[in-house]
Amino acid sequence: MSDTTAGLIFLGSLILALALAHRPLGDYMARVLTSTRHSRLERVIYTGGGIDPEADQTWSRYLRSVLAFSLVSVLFLYGFLRLQHHIWPPFAVPPMSTDQAFNTAASFVTNTNWQSYSGESALGYLVQMAGLAVQNFTSAAVGVAVAVALVRGFARSKTDRLGNFWVDLTRISLRILLPLSFVAAIVFVGAGMIQNLHHYVDVNTLTGSTQTITGGPVASQEAIKEIGTNGGGFYNANSAHPFENPTAWTNWLEVFLLLVVSFSLPRTFGRMVGDLRQGRAIVTVMAILAIGSALLNVGFQGAHHGTVPTAVAAATEGTETRFGVADSAVFASATTLTSTGAVDSFHDSYTSLGGAVTLVDMMLGEVAPGGTGSGLYGMLILAVLSVFIAGLMVGRTPEYLGKRLAAREIKFASLYILTTPAIVLVGTAIAMAMPAQRAAMLNSGPHGLSEVLYAFTSAANNNGSAFAGLSVNTHWYNTALGLAMLLGRFLPMIFVLGLAGSLARQRPVPESAGTLPTHRPLFVGLVSGVTIIVVALTYFPALALGPLAEGLH
Repeated sequence: MSDTTAGLIFLGSLILALALAHRPLGDYMARVLTSTRHSRLERVIYTGGGIDPEADQTWSRYLRSVLAFSLVSVLFLYGFLRLQHHIWPPFAVPPMSTDQAFNTAASFVTNTNWQSYSGESALGYLVQMAGLAVQNFTSAAVGVAVAVALVRGFARSKTDRLGNFWVDLTRISLRILLPLSFVAAIVFVGAGMIQNLHHYVDVNTLTGSTQTITGGPVASQEAIKEIGTNGGGFYNANSAHPFENPTAWTNWLEVFLLLVVSFSLPRTFGRMVGDLRQGRAIVTVMAILAIGSALLNVGFQGAHHGTVPTAVAAATEGTETRFGVADSAVFASATTLTSTGAVDSFHDSYTSLGGAVTLVDMMLGEVAPGGTGSGLYGMLILAVLSVFIAGLMVGRTPEYLGKRLAAREIKFASLYILTTPAIVLVGTAIAMAMPAQRAAMLNSGPHGLSEVLYAFTSAANNNGSAFAGLSVNTHWYNTALGLAMLLGRFLPMIFVLGLAGSLARQRPVPESAGTLPTHRPLFVGLVSGVTIIVVALTYFPALALGPLAEGLH
């Protein structure tokens, strides 16, 4: 069996598994997010936190809760990283520098999980468990909570209330993410991933030197790393490391886990707005973009000019031989189409056009299916923009799900669309204009530009994967990329919640002969086209100077 054939089987089985999980998981999440009952543990949490679980919040208060929780999380994790050398002496490691601690705290709280450090040597076990893994749960839950608030904006009318952030955060963490992660961790342990608190072990290598082998609670962190579309690895090699990804079937399972929640959320959306057809339309757009990306990446990695790639029938540099080129290309597309950022191969070694695919995946806004929650609200923003464009074509006020899209709503949607590209392009331009930052590039010319462009695209889109080939553990890059992560996460959330509040206050608009049906193939094609065109118009000049110039050289 050829590597390409194996990759297509890998991709086809993923599609089938995701299709089978879409309905039950989506329906379950809808029940969790619409239930009026609180478990005993949840009531204890509410009482301890002084939370009234029956109190709905306006969009501005919901936003303040999101920002306050995230600020406290950043400060807590920053302090944890700076003081880790005082914690758990058997596994003591030096404290992180101030700029790297800021970058890491911003990274994990924003669901980016960008790592400018080597996890096995820079962090102790307690920080990995009580610092990073906790943020893996809560940052993912925050993304889903904001998406649910937007869905409530469509589902509700004549109200200024979007739900209770603290209730949403608690339920998503305890009823969705924790059970899924527990089951996945058990499976991973059975597959051979390590899960212990053992002291580091020194072993003698075949060459006569000594190597230190770290243990750690890897399987439990690996589970939420994928399910929460986090992506930060326990080890520097991430999912290419055998302790994090021991077999070919765990490689498949990791890709499935990083996609399953985001691909099921459109079903939740359809349930909550009372029209499953709307959810099917959204997930179809996601699937079209995702399958297209995976096929392009497999094609570019499997057939590329050059003496060595031609001789071995694929671009194998930077690819883990246990998984092969095609499976790794599918993993790369999945991780950049979501906000996961985990890697089982190194994207800097990809062909120029293969690397361009991973860049474009993030530039799409990571909406196919995107991060947990962030993918759904990003796609709904694009649906709003598509309906507005269609309304301009026929000369009438656009409507979506019974809500009129007037100037206020379109301003929120437009600001959302423009924010991330502005952060990416301005950050890249500043870096390329500074000699010291250009010196951090290990490559010159178009590939060097691609490395910098990838770093800011990954940070601003809260992805976290790296192109490598760029020395980012510097004061400037730690600070600049940390700010890009924070701005790229929370500015869009402001616009999403503002749009949700505006929609929730409206009266339902009855359908008419001029209403665009938003559940038919025409709408699916429109949203897909708008998504691609918006990216092409925004990023094409930068792509033309980087990966496209390199690929056409």
